[in-house]
Amino acid sequence: MHTLNYCRILATTSLVAAALVTAGFGPAGAADPTGDWRVADGVANIRVAECNGAMWGVVAWEKQPGGVDQNNPDVSKRSRPTLGMPILLDMKKKPEKEEWDGQVYNAKDGKLYESSIKLASPDQLQIEGCVLGFLCGGETWTRVSGPIPSSPSNNPANPPASGTAKGAPKAGMAKTTPPKPHAKTTGQKTTATATPAATAPTDPVGDICLLPDIAGTAHERGLK
Repeated sequence: MHTLNYCRILATTSLVAAALVTAGFGPAGAADPTGDWRVADGVANIRVAECNGAMWGVVAWEKQPGGVDQNNPDVSKRSRPTLGMPILLDMKKKPEKEEWDGQVYNAKDGKLYESSIKLASPDQLQIEGCVLGFLCGGETWTRVSGPIPSSPSNNPANPPASGTAKGAPKAGMAKTTPPKPHAKTTGQKTTATATPAATAPTDPVGDICLLPDIAGTAHERGLK
């Protein structure tokens, strides 16, 4: 029997990334759990997005970068980075309820547990779970950013022209501003030189629906 302890779900892993800048809270009255959330003990942010009709959540920032999934029962995955690692898996919305049921991956012991998520408020996400129907526990995560636009992968027949979520850069790439020329005087001549562009921080995770552990393999739970 394994006691579920959400306050320590990620405590033995070192997690990494940056928060995604996002828009609006969706239709009036609709609960939207998408976005980046800080876990209760502050060691990580989890990015939640809807992929193929289910909510998924992956590691999107870590307090101590460079971690690996060292406790995964699959030996071949014990060296995979915790950056982008699925934590909330294939969570389906309950009928007539603003709540989603699925599984949570506990990086501390490498096990999956039944779990549910729901918004306690627009800026608080409540995570609950039970092991075999009892030993229940949970915690509340705090919103860092979001909600986020729907992934173009959810509508492959009519993707945005850029091939990325509306207003978002491709994963691992930053938006840049073209350099502006400024005048430089040399003797009697005036020439234009380029001012180096300011580079926005990169977002190594980006659209989580395009990550290998989720894209096209949701039925495999990303951990098999």
